[in-house]
Amino acid sequence: MKLTVDQALLKGASHQKKGEPDQARAIYLSVLQSFPNNKRAKAAMAALDRETDPAGSKATVTNPPKEQIDALIALYSAGQVAEVISQAEALVETFPSAFVLWNILGAAHKGVGNLTAAETAFRRSSELNPNFADAYSNLGVVLKDQGKLDDAIAAYERALALKPDYASAYNNMGNALKDQGKLDDAIAAYERALALKPDCASAEAQMLHQQQHVCDFSVAPTLPDASARLGITTDAVSTFAALSWIDNPRHQLERSITWANEKYTRPPLTLPARPSTRPKRLKLGYFSADFHDHATLYLMAGLLREHNNQDFEVFAYSYGRSKLGQWRKQAEQAVDHFFDVTDKSDREIADLARSHSLDFAIDLKGYTTKTRSQIFQYRIAPIQINYLGYPGSMGAGFIDYIVTDLTVIPDKQREYYSEKVIYLPHSYQPNDNKREISSDTTTRADFGLPETAFVFCCFNNNYKISPREFDIWMRLLQQVDGSVLWLLKSNKWAEHNLRKEAELRGVDPTRLVFAEKVSHADHLARQKHADLFIDTFNYNAHTTASDALWGGLPVVTKQGKQFAARVAASLLKTVGLPELITDTEEHYERLILELATKPEKLAAIGQRLAKKRLQEPLFDTERYTRNFERGLKYVYNLYFEGKKPEDIWVTDYEV
Repeated sequence: MKLTVDQALLKGASHQKKGEPDQARAIYLSVLQSFPNNKRAKAAMAALDRETDPAGSKATVTNPPKEQIDALIALYSAGQVAEVISQAEALVETFPSAFVLWNILGAAHKGVGNLTAAETAFRRSSELNPNFADAYSNLGVVLKDQGKLDDAIAAYERALALKPDYASAYNNMGNALKDQGKLDDAIAAYERALALKPDCASAEAQMLHQQQHVCDFSVAPTLPDASARLGITTDAVSTFAALSWIDNPRHQLERSITWANEKYTRPPLTLPARPSTRPKRLKLGYFSADFHDHATLYLMAGLLREHNNQDFEVFAYSYGRSKLGQWRKQAEQAVDHFFDVTDKSDREIADLARSHSLDFAIDLKGYTTKTRSQIFQYRIAPIQINYLGYPGSMGAGFIDYIVTDLTVIPDKQREYYSEKVIYLPHSYQPNDNKREISSDTTTRADFGLPETAFVFCCFNNNYKISPREFDIWMRLLQQVDGSVLWLLKSNKWAEHNLRKEAELRGVDPTRLVFAEKVSHADHLARQKHADLFIDTFNYNAHTTASDALWGGLPVVTKQGKQFAARVAASLLKTVGLPELITDTEEHYERLILELATKPEKLAAIGQRLAKKRLQEPLFDTERYTRNFERGLKYVYNLYFEGKKPEDIWVTDYEV
């Protein structure tokens, strides 16, 4: 039951009389939050302050003047977060009971990536005023970023109990539920946020993305409008979530620019002067959350292993919470220096990296999940590069280069990338020619596949599947008797919805077979049971395409416009199978049907792939590494000579 003001003040006085000042203070603050000018509450608070500090060593005023709070908020909005921390920490010494001040301090610590200090500040704010919903919602964000999802959701629930119309708390709740894999509940939370605040762009973007994750095809007609609007004419939204919406590199760049301008406002630190003599070994730093059993490391393991340690000194900075496994050990052994910086703040990581005098800082995450690209805004090396993890431009002034190739970024699409470009001579994507393929004996029956039917396969994440591809795939199943479609099992909702969509198109839903998650070596091995990998459009197969080709499985793709829609084409060219690249949906469907109904033609392609995969550049790890290093050396020469960054084209290394 909600207390009246009189009842609340009597309860506070009772706590005060019992020697329970914290409980009394929380009640008085709650009254003052709702009724800032209530004289009795002010008097009670002042009396409590005098009672708990009789010597007068601290001010008896509970809150600093409004002008000081407003000034802190203005500094925070201007990106001067370090100054906010400095001033707020001084103020809480004088006004230790100012819950709003602790909330601002928590936001500032969160802004520089100091999650431990942020959690402490938000908890203090909520303790001082248990009815302050903002503190609980902000605490939830910090707990979620630390991976404490149950605690985060509990904090959001507390915020919403206090403030049922709190749209941001519903949005934040959706993010935590998403990370827990409770996608239906996450979508419902985003919908609730939008019902309360229709212009909550981040909630709309994540709702659409999670609807794609569950293969809710009803959202498809809304995506072109969403792509032209969200993060472009609205507040910033996740650029990674938008990559699968539509194939439009201009929209992706504009969204990235909005994100960088809104999210990354810290001023850069001053770099040391350029060296007067060229270093014998260039210092190369890789930054990622994915130094573990992850697609990025599957691709990069060979590059890390093959780096020329006479020319390069390699540093790795890992901020991911997964720290175990074979792939992690391999990464630690492959580099010269490996640092686990998971629990360090952004500034602490920046300072650590700068203490190593890096020549290159390479962001392996970009704007993908678990990114900490904000570290790069401090300018941790004179040359900063967007590489491998994020298939698009970061639109950030502090990123100097992007690594790519002429297939992924052809001349006519060059204007949609803010970085200067390092064009590698073959594919931009590294590959490891020592990736193990399991030798365990398996049959199709082990994976729920018919022994004699034609098996179409797409192991891309389900969110990449749109009605456009799916319509084609269902027509193919109808035209190829007994054939099945082998898909990755992402979540139960996607499986249900895809089966439902198949049935709506007149296809027996049991002809969709879903693959469980297995070890990487087993995943590579099981692809021998498929006949043809068929790609998605807006967001191609990337690592999954390399996996298929390394496992001997041909891939048919449709080449689009944006980076994410052109990767499979780059891989196919580099492995010597350009005839498997199509440019239209009609060509894509026609080629797949031809290969599925002409076994001799498909068999010939399979034989060529088996031969070419060890001859062509795609899986020549040493050749790739030397070309990549050539690009870095050329870029460093420009810097060393005092020249501005410029596009470069790397000539092929002759092994």
